[in-house]
Amino acid sequence: MELTLALPLGLSGGAEVGLHHYLALAAFLFVCGLLTMMLKRNAIGVLMGVELVLNAANVNLVAFNRYAHAATADAKPLLDGQVFAIFVIVLAAAEAAVALAIFLNYYNNFATIDVERAQSLKG
Repeated sequence: MELTLALPLGLSGGAEVGLHHYLALAAFLFVCGLLTMMLKRNAIGVLMGVELVLNAANVNLVAFNRYAHAATADAKPLLDGQVFAIFVIVLAAAEAAVALAIFLNYYNNFATIDVERAQSLKG
């Protein structure tokens, strides 16, 4: 049984949004995050790429939970994917706070946040 959500696209009817649409969105977010992490030299840009990758994981978690544990009329929906997504969001917030503290300290010492110059931290 394929569960879909009908979204109105005008007066003539709606389109059905299925699991593959969410997976395509998550793949797009993941690729954008991966490219951002690889191509940006700015530390804040790299951090934004990491956040995009984590958001892609959240979309996957929630979408798989929605389509694997669909609610019926007599049962409550299972929220496993949403709970895991909340944990990922909390971890992302902690990661962002620690990374920003490191970047601020690095900026105080070197007056730049270029990640290419971070090799001088060896030792």
